[in-house]
Amino acid sequence: MAYSDNISRLSRLTAILLKLQARTSTTVEYLSEHFGVSKRTIYRDLASLEKAGVPIIQVEGKGYGLIEGYRLPPVMFTEKEANALIFGEKMIAKTKDQSLIYEFIKATDKIKAVLRTSEREKADFLANRTIIGKNWKEERTSNHLSDIQKALTNFQVIQIEYKKEGATENSSRKLEPFAIYHNTSENWVLIAWCRLRKEFRSFRIDRIQKLLYLPEKFIPHKMTLDEYVEIQREKHFNKAVTKG
Repeated sequence: MAYSDNISRLSRLTAILLKLQARTSTTVEYLSEHFGVSKRTIYRDLASLEKAGVPIIQVEGKGYGLIEGYRLPPVMFTEKEANALIFGEKMIAKTKDQSLIYEFIKATDKIKAVLRTSEREKADFLANRTIIGKNWKEERTSNHLSDIQKALTNFQVIQIEYKKEGATENSSRKLEPFAIYHNTSENWVLIAWCRLRKEFRSFRIDRIQKLLYLPEKFIPHKMTLDEYVEIQREKHFNKAVTKG
């Protein structure tokens, strides 16, 4: 077995353990579909976890689970904290960026893994009794937000293929990510230093057709986000007043 295969299997075993801890029970069929492997592979993974000392039990008619009380204990949450975090999952599920939803669900799986069963059931109950009135059609219009977040925090230059509204062709831009915001139309927007235009520009993330990390870091911009917002407010508000 290749080294990369070993790493892949280790990651899957860890993820399976988190899934088992995040739910009262789960099925082999679900795990097989979720991880894109055969049911036979999942059975082998469960056997490996058992050999490693993980107390897996069979829940009649429901699949597999863990003995009550077994959980990873690095972080403990109060009931209110757990409710707030699981409630956040409900809100994130309404965003239009698929990558953010995917990463947030992985994070909340880890959170659920350290909750007691009663806390987890209460948090899930609250989420199921909550309606978030946005994005009713549950549109998924972009899948780049997580990559952009990583580039922003690591000062990584990115290259995008971008299609403006009404344009027939894409334009290629090298960008230095600066900030992200969620606009009134519920779209995610990237604010970045555009090397082509040599100024800060805004780019709707759902119009990014392709994104690549470039092997280059940029020097963090000295301007703060508050300063940027103030410049934009002055620029647009004054224009509106003058035109009136």
